[in-house]
Order: sequence, then structure tokens, then C-alpha cells
Amino acid sequence: MNNISLKKLSFYTASLAAFAVLVLVFATMLFTQTKLKWYFFTVLPGVVFIAVYIIIQILVGRFIYSKIKLIYKTISIQKSEKGKVKDILENDENLFDRVRKEVEEYERNKIAEIEQLKTMENYRKDFFGNVSHELKTPIFNIQGYIETLLDGAVDDPTINKQYLLKAAANVERLNNIVQDLLEISQYEAGKLSLEIDRFDVTQLVKEIFDSFEIKAHDKKIKLVFKKGSDKPFYVMADKARIAQVFNNLIVNAINYGNQDGEVSIGFFEMEPNLLIEVGDNGPGISEEHLPRLFERFYRVDKHRSRTEGGTGLGLAIVKHIVEGHGQSINVRSTVGKGSTFWFMLKKAK
Repeated sequence: MNNISLKKLSFYTASLAAFAVLVLVFATMLFTQTKLKWYFFTVLPGVVFIAVYIIIQILVGRFIYSKIKLIYKTISIQKSEKGKVKDILENDENLFDRVRKEVEEYERNKIAEIEQLKTMENYRKDFFGNVSHELKTPIFNIQGYIETLLDGAVDDPTINKQYLLKAAANVERLNNIVQDLLEISQYEAGKLSLEIDRFDVTQLVKEIFDSFEIKAHDKKIKLVFKKGSDKPFYVMADKARIAQVFNNLIVNAINYGNQDGEVSIGFFEMEPNLLIEVGDNGPGISEEHLPRLFERFYRVDKHRSRTEGGTGLGLAIVKHIVEGHGQSINVRSTVGKGSTFWFMLKKAK
């Protein structure tokens, strides 16, 4: 009876009313000792049955229709589905169950939406807090160096150039933060323009390896290709943007890798794409950090990251560039064994 339809409700109610009339006719005949004509036992219950059935169909049907219409408006049913309510009323044998499921689904969606909004609000607070901190640090340093020079240190040849160089380095860091913020804002506004072309991604990586040769040598880290990955592989992508992806991933691997370690690049053909892996055998990343690794300004090791001079936006930019190519970037990592970032690019014919 929980899922009774309007037709069944009308039929049961009309039958009950007709039966009640029939019982009333018999009771009247018995108590009054009056012999009633045959149509009191057949026609009258039939008329009552039909009348009650029609009344239930019209009155209750309209009531239910109006209530369901209100429910569907509440859960934002589009105007293009205007006839859906009427169809359910006329055809759905489990009317109330159907509406209950619709409302429960709506409730689940709203709860998920609220949770997402709460998460985004937390991200927004973290973002503004991080931006303030990132900008404040170089500005505070620049201010300190300039004030020291103005207080007389500018006349001291042993420290004036040193302080000016440090101030210049902080200006450069400030400029990098602003540039990365502008870039990621464009990406998130959907303004990522790509110049897709055919190029050898192996040759691109070799050029990037050369640019990091001194930095890697200072940390005693080897830059290598995985077995079978040092031959030409041609892809269709934006060469400058993909170079940016490799630059970010490789410099991170060098900065946070262990001394005497290595950074490796691997290419694996997975038609119609090329799987690209950038791995290291560094300290690794604990599982709790992996879901938020590509967020703006999110840092696994906050102190060490800032001393390395990064803006904290590199991986967020990498994510937007890869997604701009219609792909996704992922990471797997084991603490004490290292990390591997991987993504795909479309192979060139």
C-alpha cells in the first residue's frame, strides 16, 4: 500500500463506498421491514461507485498534481519537461515512490553541492592567505635591505653590493610570483591558447636536461632517460607549453631529490597517445598530500619549498597545461622510494 497509484486508490475508495451503500440498503430493509426494489441493490451501489471514482480521480488527482508540480519546481525541473508530471500521474504505478526518489536524489545533490562550496571556501581562504604570505616575504626582505642601505650601509663597499644583489633577487622572486599568478588566472578563465605542432619530445627533453646540467651537478643528481626512451618520439602539442611542464617537473625533482639520486624520463607508446613519465628516487610524498598536490600554493614541505625559491604555483600551472591538451596528469609516490608524475600526449602521425 505504500506505493499505491491514483487509479488503485480511486478504485478501492469507490468500492468501499459502494459496499457501504449496499450494507446501508440491507440494514434499512431489515430494520424497517420494507421490501426494496432490485435497483437499490445494483444500480445505487454502481452509481455511488462511479461517482466516488470520478470524484477521487478529479479532486485528489488535481491535488496530487499540484503538489507534485510544486515539488518538481522546487527541484528545478526544466520547462521542456513540463509534460513529465502529467505522464507520471497517468502512467506511473509507483507515483509516490517515484517522487520520493526524485526528492532524495535532489537532496543528495544539494548536500554534495554544499560540501563542494565549503571545500571551495576553504581553498579560497588558503589561497588568499598563501598569496599574502608569498608576496609579503620578498617585499619585507626588499624593504629591509633598502632601509639598511639608506641608514648608511650604502657607503660600505663590503656590503652595499651584496645587499643590492639580495634585493634584486627578491624583486625577481616577486616578479615570478606575479607572472605565475597572471598565468594561472588566464588558465582558470579558459584563456589558454595552444599552438599545436609536431615535434620530437625526446629532443625537447634533451635540451631541458642541458639547461639543468649545472643545477643537477651541484646536487649530484643524474638526469637520465629510461631504457628505450632516448630515441625520437613525435607528438602533436604546444612545444613551449610542454617545455614548461617538463621544466616544472624536472626542477621540482632536482630541488627535492636526494643527493646522488637521479631524475628519469620515460616514454611509452599507448596508441593513439604517448605516455610520459617523470620520476625520481627522492624522499617521496606521503599519501595524505597527494590529493592536494596540484592546488595553488600547496606545499608538502613549506619551509624547504620557500628556501628553494619556488612560487608554489608550478604544479597548478602544469595541471592546467596538460588539461588544456585534453589529458590529465597523475602522480604516484612511495615515501622513501620516490615519486613519478605521468601524463599523455597525442602521438603525431
